[in-house]
Amino acid sequence: MFHFQDLFQWDRFITPTIIKVFYWLVIALIILFGIAGIFSALTLMAISPFGGFIQLLSALAGIVVGIIFSRISAELILIIFRINEHLGAIRDQGRDRQI
Repeated sequence: MFHFQDLFQWDRFITPTIIKVFYWLVIALIILFGIAGIFSALTLMAISPFGGFIQLLSALAGIVVGIIFSRISAELILIIFRINEHLGAIRDQGRDRQI
């Protein structure tokens, strides 16, 4: 976890800690919009059963694709920060060997 003083120091990144919170917020939004799409599809089924069914399938597919895409994007951000940490460790090992 990060502390308030970490916001003013550049020794450590806070994004890897915060990205998990944003990931769960995005998941909640995806599910809420998906539920809204499902209710909209059910209302449309009263007018056009085929159109409502297509909208229902697209709402369910949107939920699945949204969750997968948000997970992939969160992991890509974490991978970038992990690569940075590993490169810093390699750099520090090189400095130790030169001394």
